[in-house]
Amino acid sequence: MTSVANSAAQLSYADFVRTGPGTLAGRFMRMFWHPLYRSQDLPRGRTMPIKIMGEEFTLYRGEGGTAHVLAQRCAHRRTQLSVGWVEGDCIRCFYHGWKYDGSGQCVEQPAEEASFAANIRIRSYPTEEYLGLIFAYLGEGAPPSLPRFPELEEEGVLENHTFVSACNFFRHLELDPAHIAFVHRDSPEAESGLTGTPDVECQETDYGFVFYARRDDKVQVQHRLMPNASYFKVFPMDEESGWRDRVAWRVPVDDDHYVSFIADLVHVTGEAARRYKERHCESTPPSGPSIPELVEAVLAGKLRVDQVKNLGAKVVFFQDDVALLAQGSIHNQRPEKLGAADSLVTLQRKLWMRELSDLAEGRPLKQWNRPARLVATTGV
Repeated sequence: MTSVANSAAQLSYADFVRTGPGTLAGRFMRMFWHPLYRSQDLPRGRTMPIKIMGEEFTLYRGEGGTAHVLAQRCAHRRTQLSVGWVEGDCIRCFYHGWKYDGSGQCVEQPAEEASFAANIRIRSYPTEEYLGLIFAYLGEGAPPSLPRFPELEEEGVLENHTFVSACNFFRHLELDPAHIAFVHRDSPEAESGLTGTPDVECQETDYGFVFYARRDDKVQVQHRLMPNASYFKVFPMDEESGWRDRVAWRVPVDDDHYVSFIADLVHVTGEAARRYKERHCESTPPSGPSIPELVEAVLAGKLRVDQVKNLGAKVVFFQDDVALLAQGSIHNQRPEKLGAADSLVTLQRKLWMRELSDLAEGRPLKQWNRPARLVATTGV
């Protein structure tokens, strides 16, 4: 049997970050469920084209409320299905009216004999909704159980956020706790007490790894769940609502973009929950330049990070994007000088190297399983 060290010598950073069909990391990522869309953004009868890991799909919600994910194109003349119509729990192609049910089975072809439709099926993908998000399993064979997060199933206000960033998903997975003291020194994170450079310790777990960031006698605990999810505490939106519990997924769109899906549980109920919703309603669209436009201006030297104001809590997303995009494209990856403080980066790459090496050589992969309960702490 080839050792991990020998296998690792044959792999590179590019093997972690490229997730298109047929790539090593793409095969690995497709062994897990991934969020694709916010439930609240897909009303009944709506279709939507989706791109995940360099592959295109059709997402639609039937008139009965069930969400489905199918192949991108009709089997007939290869037209994009998302431009068609939802009828009942089915989707009808815009071009010649072929109709498919949620399993991908063609059930009607207006210009053909009725028996022909039974021979036509396009690919469908297992789909579930959870924590306000639509998940799909895009791999082969029977899917594993959709991972659950009982930490976010308690009473409170459940919020969902999503945004696209113009860099590779693995770059975000390598954001470490030491960056907070610098990247977020002018942000709600600093205002909440996350200041100073922590001492960081990382340990592999049955579900991925956990890191402990120590600042004096306070410890921030964050859990990373393979392959691309994190569970941690987030700074308060206001004094009444307190620290939130967050699960975040960083899902590749392609090798140069990823989409974040975030579920937050705000620990307020009753009258306090009503007041919280009034204070933080998202009905008013933001004005001014978008976060991508602001990031582009900073990287071009037209704007300084500390000149960007009035983003509220979203300033953290902006600051992270500046740090990530300032690293440059993955296509021009240069050797890094990692030190002892980079234990998160080192451990994460070690785990991915081991798993991808085993996958490449046909060995069994680790079965990642989380305990019944995870405990995250703020560190303040």
